[in-house]
Amino acid sequence: MEEKQLLNVSDDQSLGKVEIAPEVIEVIAGIAANEVSGVANMRGNLASNVTERFGKKKHGKGVRVDLSDQGIVIDVFTVLDYGVSIPTVAQKIQDSIRSTLKNMTALEILEINVHVVGVQMEEKTEEQEQQNS
Repeated sequence: MEEKQLLNVSDDQSLGKVEIAPEVIEVIAGIAANEVSGVANMRGNLASNVTERFGKKKHGKGVRVDLSDQGIVIDVFTVLDYGVSIPTVAQKIQDSIRSTLKNMTALEILEINVHVVGVQMEEKTEEQEQQNS
């Protein structure tokens, strides 16, 4: 993905053009995914983790946006809470991202791929540990 690539979202250009950077889409998609019940956190893939370590900041951690001639493809890398229905939460993530991006940017998304890269076990609280002792 090129750094300078922007999405033109304005049909009427009488006042000028409106463009959205792919990084903005990454941030919006990441926030929308994090708001879904059952999502523990977002996690980048190996490539994004390596680029972050070499100083190239990624804006939407756990989200990758690919722009092509066919449309916009979003890949979401997430860790879910233990015990949730993975297909149900994944569907909610897709719905949340699609509706949020439609409302905020008026963009149609071709695909939203959810990659579950882990399961977050419940952290034991001090109270639970004392009861078990």
